[in-house]
Amino acid sequence: MVERFRSGSPYEATIGFSRAVRVGDRILVSGTAPVPPTGEAVAAGAGDQMRRCGEIIAAALTEAGASLEQVVRTRMFITDPADADEIGAVHAELFSEAAPAATMVVVAALLDPKWKVEMEVEALLPERPSSLVPGP
Repeated sequence: MVERFRSGSPYEATIGFSRAVRVGDRILVSGTAPVPPTGEAVAAGAGDQMRRCGEIIAAALTEAGASLEQVVRTRMFITDPADADEIGAVHAELFSEAAPAATMVVVAALLDPKWKVEMEVEALLPERPSSLVPGP
């Protein structure tokens, strides 16, 4: 069974996508930009934009029956390599418990020129609790 979840983003209808799609125990969250609540301006700082992406993603995961702790994969698209440390620090705040596989890619631009970051995630609802395996 496939379940689709909308967030109310103005882009969902015009582009034709769902914020999240759940297929069995897997939840895929679409590329999520720092779209502010209606009437508010886009945050200026890269860290604040990343936090906004996290808020939107957390809400989508909750609606789909998951949480940030169940994220197993993140992809971050950033427009300026100088923002990588700030965005990475917020990623650590959001996902330190999950410790997902992560990718950060520098892109030429995002849909809105004010956006500094966009992120997509994948979550997995495990049958049993997962654990962090120490590296070498």
